[in-house]
This record gives sequence, C-alpha cells and structure tokens, in this order.
Amino acid sequence: MRSSPSIVPADRLDRDIYLVLEDFGARAGCAWRETDEADTDLEGVLQNLLSGQYAYPVRIVSFNPVEGWSRDATSDVADAPAQRAADTDAEISSALQAFIAATATRRFDAQLALPLRGVA
Repeated sequence: MRSSPSIVPADRLDRDIYLVLEDFGARAGCAWRETDEADTDLEGVLQNLLSGQYAYPVRIVSFNPVEGWSRDATSDVADAPAQRAADTDAEISSALQAFIAATATRRFDAQLALPLRGVA
C-alpha cells in the first residue's frame, strides 16, 4: 500500500516534541494542553512549567515523528525545573512543587521556594 506524502514539511516534524497532560479538576478532567508549535520543545515546556502556564501537570510525553519514537518523559522533565529552582532560588508554585515531588527521579536537598501570598 502506497501512502500519500505528508503536507507538513518534514523539517517541522524532525525534532523532539513535548506535550503536557493537565488535570483540570473533577468537572473537566484531564486534557492535553493546546500549545503553540514553538513552545513544544523541551525548553518551551520548561519555561511554561516554571512560569505557571501549566497549573496541574500530570504527564509529559515526548515524540519525534520522523524518527518514529515516543516515550513518557514526565520524570526527566520534572527533574529540570526542580534543578533550576534549586540552583537559582526561584519560586515555584505549590502545584509544580507537588508535580516535582511526585514524578522527579532525583531527590533535591534544597527546599524549593514557594511564592509568598498576601505579603506586601
């Protein structure tokens, strides 16, 4: 069986793409977040995690359509913002801290800073 050529340029697909599954609560459930194509690389996902774009991430998958692979990248991705926060004393949300605690592969000895609420 002969397949039709893709209408998507191969150079846009020959890269690692990361998608985030987010929990929107009991009423809405989990869904894959709609994301701009430019933000589906590892750095884009990390920036979005650290800036609070993903409130309750559950799972992160990575795939490369041209190379033909996919994998669960949740633990690997969780390690990166934890390390950045520990290295820079950056504040992270309680939801991101819970995600890191539940999925990171390494233990981070430094206390991750939570944002202060109600402090002027």
